[in-house]
Amino acid sequence: MNRPSFPLVTVIIPMFNVGKYIDQCIKSVLTQTFKNFEIICVDDGCTDDTLHKLARFSDPRIKLIQQSNRGLSAARNTGIIASRGMYVALLDADDFWAKEKLARHINHLNTYPHVGVSYCSSLFVNEEGKYIGIGQYPKLKNISAKDVFCRNPVGNGSAAVIRRRLLKEVTFTSNKTGRRCIFDEELRQSEDIELWLRIALLENWKFEGIKTPLTYYRVNNGGLSANLNKQYASWCFAMNKNQKNHPIFFKRYSSLARAYQLRYLARRAIHSGSSWQAIKLVNQALLTQPKIVIEEPMRTIATYACALMSMLPHCIYRVLENTAIRILQTRPTQSN
Repeated sequence: MNRPSFPLVTVIIPMFNVGKYIDQCIKSVLTQTFKNFEIICVDDGCTDDTLHKLARFSDPRIKLIQQSNRGLSAARNTGIIASRGMYVALLDADDFWAKEKLARHINHLNTYPHVGVSYCSSLFVNEEGKYIGIGQYPKLKNISAKDVFCRNPVGNGSAAVIRRRLLKEVTFTSNKTGRRCIFDEELRQSEDIELWLRIALLENWKFEGIKTPLTYYRVNNGGLSANLNKQYASWCFAMNKNQKNHPIFFKRYSSLARAYQLRYLARRAIHSGSSWQAIKLVNQALLTQPKIVIEEPMRTIATYACALMSMLPHCIYRVLENTAIRILQTRPTQSN
């Protein structure tokens, strides 16, 4: 009797009203140079034309699972639990990949068995999928739990390829729903960094990145004006999930991590045109932990300068901002 053939990689794509993007997302997986994969698309209660567009693809490697709307964490969990691959690749439906992404990550993971989470640099694209000249170029090696907590080198939800064995190690049963969970389903924001921190604190696996940008991360301008105070509160709630079991670690690094998060939110405020809020947030970051100036002087000073300059006329500010971004991207940066 022939043994069943299993894919080496499972690609998890959560979907909630992503009809505008799903075609480009799926095509970027189907055109991968590495072919031994399955795609699990999780319909998290779509009400637009997402499923109609997905149905145009006849590739047998695409599998659809449908559920009522439970949020991104629950959709990812559903896909991961149904996965068969040795490796799990996460891809948000509004993002897409370079064609060699899976091949590069599989080679990385096969070469370095101690690496549990392989990630990569990312390029930012606009609503139309066009590169906007900036990206994430994170620290790639010697990643500590402090790095994960303070700077989230993975960067975004479409950059990571993870060993399924690792995900089994961090699976837990929700006290509220009884569901098996990898991502915490209580969280509607910061669910990814909570998982990365949980993994890092176990110290069983290493995080390591690939320098080449292999992920295209879509910047949704509509999301930039979201309530930043609510985002900060959600981040704090997510991070505190692990505090009880690691009190010494949190006592040492929590103020620094909060400062970096506030600095990140200040940049979000700048891009949404909220100058006064940006200045307030960067001041709050410096008051929370001035050490960010010592650890990352150029990036911290640039954020403060951009917050102040954002009060200038828009056309002048954009020229100055683009110049600062190009200077900063000559050195590694991270997500916060």
